[in-house]
Amino acid sequence: MDERGPPAEAFAGLFRVTQRRVDGDQLRYYGRALVPGDRLERRLWPVFRDRGYEVRLTTDTYTERDPFTGVEIPRKRQVLVATPHSTGLDGVPWTNLLFAGLTVVSTLYAGSQWYGVAVGGPLDILAGWPFAAAVLGVLGVHELGHYALSRYHGVDASLPYFIPIPNVIGTMGAVIRMRGRMPDRKTLFDIGVAGPLAGLVVACLVTVVGLFLPPVADPGFPIEFHYPVLIRGLAGLVGQPLDYPGRETVNPVVFAGWVGMFVTFLNLIPVGQLDGGHLVRAMLGKRQATIGALVPAALFGLAAYLYYVQDAAFNAVFLWMFWGVFTMGFAYAGPTTPIYDEALDSKRLLLGFVTFALGVLCFTPIPFEFIP
Repeated sequence: MDERGPPAEAFAGLFRVTQRRVDGDQLRYYGRALVPGDRLERRLWPVFRDRGYEVRLTTDTYTERDPFTGVEIPRKRQVLVATPHSTGLDGVPWTNLLFAGLTVVSTLYAGSQWYGVAVGGPLDILAGWPFAAAVLGVLGVHELGHYALSRYHGVDASLPYFIPIPNVIGTMGAVIRMRGRMPDRKTLFDIGVAGPLAGLVVACLVTVVGLFLPPVADPGFPIEFHYPVLIRGLAGLVGQPLDYPGRETVNPVVFAGWVGMFVTFLNLIPVGQLDGGHLVRAMLGKRQATIGALVPAALFGLAAYLYYVQDAAFNAVFLWMFWGVFTMGFAYAGPTTPIYDEALDSKRLLLGFVTFALGVLCFTPIPFEFIP
């Protein structure tokens, strides 16, 4: 065996190695599994991890020439792929910094529009800094929650990638890329729950701060936003209004809190690779597949209810139809599967139910409507 990999006896009774190859930083072991794939990975995971690798069983396609016809015939073989395990930064994350910088500019511009500033020069967009700081704070803390728990559990993950876009928010959110395997359900749960809870705490703080800031002139956007129960509850708790007479509206920082709560709800939809999908997979194990299959039907049902019963505007109907189709893809791809599939402890289960309850408080069936 390659001196960087485990000794030959580590594969005994588990995997019959017919060929081994070093492919850059990867070690590839071709052959045939002698036990089911999940059991094989559980047995070999600590062996490879002790040597600084994460291992995954997959298949590889190659061609073989038929000795009689000379025709190339495609064949498949099993291969154990060992990838170096790392949780640190590999150099300066230029792509992350570039997208973060562009998102700062796009959210500053969106914020200046919310404050009614006519942008005639590049410095005029700085008027939107309260809105930009609030939006980026909510989204950034959400993703950094995932990143911090990934580092804590030794799972390789990227820094957040912010997504700039010229809309009323200035961004389509942020994501991190999970590159490492999930060792167990506990790790999957902790990483999944950290983002929504961290982001929601900041969203609530931002909302309360915004409620105490002075109202602004209505920017005249042809869109009306509806508040979820959580924002209305916070407004009642601190005794501040959400509606103003005349052509004034709440400070845009409140809308940044709305963005954070809307993102929290969408992320907690319990399907696939969304945060809610991670939580349900960690809480219920393989039974998550049943819930994941029901989610698109529920969203299509919500769209039908709004259209036929509530006579809602088309944009609300389209929103949930779009997410119904979107979650069908997530359900088909399935959630992250941990190496070790032991059940969660009762404290994490309780925290999971509380998190989903908070997500429901962030929900409103018609988040926004386009108006003439």
